[in-house]
Amino acid sequence: MATQNGSQDGHTITALVEDKPGVLNRITNMFRRRGYNIASLAVGPSEISGLSRMTFVVEGDPATVEQVAKNLNKLIDVIKVVDVSQDHSVRRELALIRVRSNVQNRSEIMQIVDIFRANIVDVAPDSLIVEVIGDEEKVDALIELLQSFSVQEVMRTGTVAMGRGMGPDRAPAPEGLRMRMESGL
Repeated sequence: MATQNGSQDGHTITALVEDKPGVLNRITNMFRRRGYNIASLAVGPSEISGLSRMTFVVEGDPATVEQVAKNLNKLIDVIKVVDVSQDHSVRRELALIRVRSNVQNRSEIMQIVDIFRANIVDVAPDSLIVEVIGDEEKVDALIELLQSFSVQEVMRTGTVAMGRGMGPDRAPAPEGLRMRMESGL
């Protein structure tokens, strides 16, 4: 499985992109045409109106990841690409886990959930839904421990990442770009 800490299998790239119809399709088509595999993809609004931020976990060696970044930079809808694989960065993932439970094992499941600083967000007579936020390893470890109770369903968001500090790659977008985006150009 790909890792999200910049190991040889998985690398984390963020991209600031225009928030308009078809952008995600153009980007994923570029990945498909070039034969790159996306292990995880998360997209959401950014701090700049009219722009979204995407976080990709891409499988491959460093040369492949460099090619991915170069190809992303060529797309007209992409404003800025940053490889945060080697940076000191904050990475998080959200997962919802439905696990079979009953009166006999519910307290044991609750203890495990508490150890992981996760939350139970839904209780039904025959199951619980657990919410966990953390790095991929934390999410994987919790799922593995809950397997003995029979995990019924898992929904994961994929990684979101942000480099620490305000290095040159993380400086805010230039004022001209903000003005262009706000004016709709």
